[in-house]
Amino acid sequence: MVNLEELKLCLYVVRLNSTYLDGIQLYDQFLIYMTQLNNFTFSINTEVRNRNVTVEFPSNDDIERSFFRREYQRVVSYVHTNSTKTGGKCHIYSLPYEFEYFIKLDIYFQGGMFQKVRYLTMNDTHPFEYKVFKRISQDFSFLEFLRIINGDPIKDKQHSSILITFPYLKLLDIKWTHFEYAELFLLERNTHLPRLVNLSMKYTSLITITNNFTNDATHFNFGTLKCLDLCQSFVRPENFHQYFPLL
Repeated sequence: MVNLEELKLCLYVVRLNSTYLDGIQLYDQFLIYMTQLNNFTFSINTEVRNRNVTVEFPSNDDIERSFFRREYQRVVSYVHTNSTKTGGKCHIYSLPYEFEYFIKLDIYFQGGMFQKVRYLTMNDTHPFEYKVFKRISQDFSFLEFLRIINGDPIKDKQHSSILITFPYLKLLDIKWTHFEYAELFLLERNTHLPRLVNLSMKYTSLITITNNFTNDATHFNFGTLKCLDLCQSFVRPENFHQYFPLL
């Protein structure tokens, strides 16, 4: 690819017994051979899993410094090394962000404008804070698909009186979350989802937030749903249609 002039690269890399991919490696092992390249945009997630080896993982500042004085445009990174230092995740990407996908956002997310992103997944073993979702609704303003994986209750709810809006969100997947995420997204007093048509969640979470289908059906973001996945078979209660008029 020595004659390549423009490149868009979106990768998810899993490394064993190694460290995070950084600007030095990217340049010395790849870009230096592409002498005609004048436009390079990228989003690279590195997941490292180490066994029986000791590796000194770079910090977020180390990663960002590795891009200085090389042929890159503005680059952002965020690093999440686990507490045992046997592995972790690192996301590096160029700005402006040019991709429709943003994968495995975690609590170390730095913020920014991602107007081209339509598909976002959030995954962390630590609880997300309420303010993270408020920031995401602003930073990913045209988001259509959101999947969240987090079994811990939401942290820091002191700003929960501020309404969150996802004006274009069509599909929400919260089946691998604590029920509080269902409360946050599906109660109209917390979040406005005017275009939600597909929802995947646990049946137990639905029972909890509706108080076994006894709470007022008009208080939920269910009115536009056309597809509901509850991860198990169940018997519809008599007033099911009041909650889901289009199902």
